[in-house]
Amino acid sequence: MKHKTSKIVITSVLLSLSHYAVAEECFGIALAGENDCATSLNSCAGHSLEDAQADAYIDLPKGLCDKLVGGSLIPKD
Repeated sequence: MKHKTSKIVITSVLLSLSHYAVAEECFGIALAGENDCATSLNSCAGHSLEDAQADAYIDLPKGLCDKLVGGSLIPKD
């Protein structure tokens, strides 16, 4: 439970920061249902099926994605 809560807090902070800087799409770190746009498995934001889905992204401030474990600027297979 502690690990999941930490992920939620980190994601919330990162999402709030994304509105203040130039953003980039960061794949592989969004929580289930928290993605910012469509994926190969769905056609709408907020409909990713699992945490860290490889083709689901969230917008983050430029330069932050590469610093996150599992973060990628390109969708994974």
